[in-house]
Amino acid sequence: MQSHSAEALILDVFDLQDRDRIVTFLTREQGKVRGVAKDARRKYSRFAGHLQPLAKVQVSWFEKEGRDLVRISSVEPIRLAQHLLADLEGILLGSYLTEHLMAFAQENEPGDLYFRLLDSTVEALAAGVDRDLATRWFETWMLRLAGIFPVPRECPLCDRPLLREGAVLPASAEGLVCRDCGGEGRLPGSLEVSPEVLDALLRFAAAALPALAAEAPPPPVLRRIEELAGRVRRAFLQQELKSYDVMRRTLADG
Repeated sequence: MQSHSAEALILDVFDLQDRDRIVTFLTREQGKVRGVAKDARRKYSRFAGHLQPLAKVQVSWFEKEGRDLVRISSVEPIRLAQHLLADLEGILLGSYLTEHLMAFAQENEPGDLYFRLLDSTVEALAAGVDRDLATRWFETWMLRLAGIFPVPRECPLCDRPLLREGAVLPASAEGLVCRDCGGEGRLPGSLEVSPEVLDALLRFAAAALPALAAEAPPPPVLRRIEELAGRVRRAFLQQELKSYDVMRRTLADG
């Protein structure tokens, strides 16, 4: 049996039987890890108040060869996420952020870049960065780290710079191409992407969230980035994230 200790971000927590909880957390060294927190549901559990989604913690666990779940021995809080989980919109957004990692991060593979992305997003939200801006920045970086949405500088088919005339996302959603290669956006199912949206995407790739917040793209540009990222994500996963559908329906009804 091997023992481990690492800084982690909690992604998901659910009940197991009467006393325990299953916890999924993200580490820099081992990526996504799933484990059992014994007696975590008891009133005076040593885990009480620490197993909060998006919390940054120091976690220790034991791993036994051949077992899918590790045994969590201790969790010490570094940064909780009350600022994000204090209202319904924040709770829905938190679920959306963590479901990305549940879908894209791998178990037993280094997860430093994913860790840094989620950690910096939560930090920026805690500092008051606009939630819409933070979410769009997070979405595009998540797709980039997954290797399915490179920085949109040149058309991959003809090498023409994209920024001057805009681009097109074909119905296949495999990547942005220039307007000529994309049929000027007239092909069924294609999505036109303006120079303003491309400029925002280039800024997202080059700057941290706090710097972007000083001059955020206008709401119409953020809406197009949301649509663009959603199409690329759905094409890759072959389905939509459940948390996204729940978030959009709930906030629309509200």
